[in-house]
Amino acid sequence: MAGRIEDYALIGDMQTAALVCRDGTADWLCLPRFDSHAVFAGLLGTEEHGFWRLGPARAEGAQPPSADRRRYRGDSLILESEWDTPRGTVRVTDFMPPRDGAPQLIRIVEGVSGRVPMRSELRMRFSYGRVTPWVHKVDGRTVAVAGPDSVWLDTAAETFGENLTTYSDFTVAPGDRIAFTISWQPSHHEPPALPDPEGSLEATADFWREWVDQCTYHGPYREAVVRSLITLKALTYAPTGGIVAAPTTSLPEDIGGSRNWDYRYTWLRDAAITLSSLLRTGYREEARAWREWLLRAVAGDPENLQIMYGIAGERELGEAELEWLPGYENSGPVRVGNGAAGQLQLDVYGEVTEALHLAHMTGLTRNDYATGLQLKLIEYLEKHWEEPDEGIWEVRGPRRHFVHSKVMAWVAVDRTIKLIESGDTDGPLERWRELRDDIHRAVCEQGYDKERNTFTQSYGSKELDASLLLIPQMGFLPPDDKRVIGTIEAIQRELSTEDGFLLRYPTSGENAGVDGLEGDEGAFLACSFWLADDLAMIGRVDEARQLFERLLSLRNDLGLLAEEWDARLQRQVGNFPQAFSHVPLIDTALRLTASGAYVG
Repeated sequence: MAGRIEDYALIGDMQTAALVCRDGTADWLCLPRFDSHAVFAGLLGTEEHGFWRLGPARAEGAQPPSADRRRYRGDSLILESEWDTPRGTVRVTDFMPPRDGAPQLIRIVEGVSGRVPMRSELRMRFSYGRVTPWVHKVDGRTVAVAGPDSVWLDTAAETFGENLTTYSDFTVAPGDRIAFTISWQPSHHEPPALPDPEGSLEATADFWREWVDQCTYHGPYREAVVRSLITLKALTYAPTGGIVAAPTTSLPEDIGGSRNWDYRYTWLRDAAITLSSLLRTGYREEARAWREWLLRAVAGDPENLQIMYGIAGERELGEAELEWLPGYENSGPVRVGNGAAGQLQLDVYGEVTEALHLAHMTGLTRNDYATGLQLKLIEYLEKHWEEPDEGIWEVRGPRRHFVHSKVMAWVAVDRTIKLIESGDTDGPLERWRELRDDIHRAVCEQGYDKERNTFTQSYGSKELDASLLLIPQMGFLPPDDKRVIGTIEAIQRELSTEDGFLLRYPTSGENAGVDGLEGDEGAFLACSFWLADDLAMIGRVDEARQLFERLLSLRNDLGLLAEEWDARLQRQVGNFPQAFSHVPLIDTALRLTASGAYVG
């Protein structure tokens, strides 16, 4: 069985990523890209679906021991795990070097004390565990081949095959260093170059050191902020600038349930808010690369803007179920692709425009096509903002007039008006000022419940929605407006779990199935960070800080967060690690630091 979601560490090369459990098992790896078929899919099934375990040898039938300690080496994605055994201590260093050629996962075993027997168990299964490759030797190297894919294993240790698995048994003493490397290559190509594990380790450490040195945040929450920034960088697809929402698919929002989705794509919303956080902490090159990705993805067709694309800008993301995989802790179905790509979500226009606006305000070199795209997006909204949509949470029920969607449409128009007022472009200023006023008036009249003094999820509804917490953050209304304060207090009262964290919206009782889905879900971590932001904005700074630090305590030992927190099971749930959790962590840290809320 796979480990708990929070038991995993992330390593990656800005093109794909692996998850490594506390016991030294890599249970998830897609090659060569984030959205490629998995070579190790044990995370969503069993060991029969592919894994690579490297750790101290154990008795036949015994469970593999968890590492006694693990950490990232400084501010990097280099994972170090240490086991204390009766025979001594051993360290395994796992990393994926930023790619210059074939993608590689490198694992270096180092003896620390005593003489420790070790075992490597490598079971490669292509096509998400469905295909068993042909494994054979070529010039002393082990290669697994199936269809278009080949994975090469290089190590100085002796290897042998048994039960369709490649094993290596060896012993390490102090000072011994034994490396294992797997490299992916198209099966019709020449073999990949022989790896240089030690040189790659040094280069990887240098890469992360230089990247982190660009960070402009030096406040009291720097450790949490930097780890989140590294995670966001790891979710960036370097060749194109696209940013995936998470490196995994189908990790459940409800253990045992069916709320399982593929997040290995670029949501415009998630990518836009990710860029906002990167820009606020000094990372302009990522903003430039994402803007170029956006322009390529949208191309000359802004009226058919999708809410998500493939990491290279692909539009077709058809959803399918992998019936041979039972799912994480039997949470089926396992899905690849995402049918929500065809939804109408009007808020996306606001998030994209806000990101372009922030890039402009922070001095990113002007791009005339980006400006033209922004104007085209407003022209589209001018015609369609009054339509119902599926909203920020991608409900699979009927379309509605979601209040958050209308607020973000207002944001898109407002930021474009500011661009015109700055003199950097031309547009129908008076007409769009009237449009901005019309949207604002409609939201305040139709999306606000006077009796309860709160905005609601959609026009005419009684349900609340945590996305309404973004109203003051986006400047739609000032924080001291009584309607804003009433909304914050209503959400805090009605959407809190027993742990004090927030649900996105109610999904149980009379609201069961309100989103068109069966089952329940955990507290959505981004929403809880938004609440901390809002509390700070309305002057409840101590309460905001306390909530923020409680949220930080939910991170695993490596500083990583999934999408949600299950208060009943006291576990992280959902895809992991999740950009949409780490972005608001950064934003809230910046806000609390600016407010002087930290008490050391």
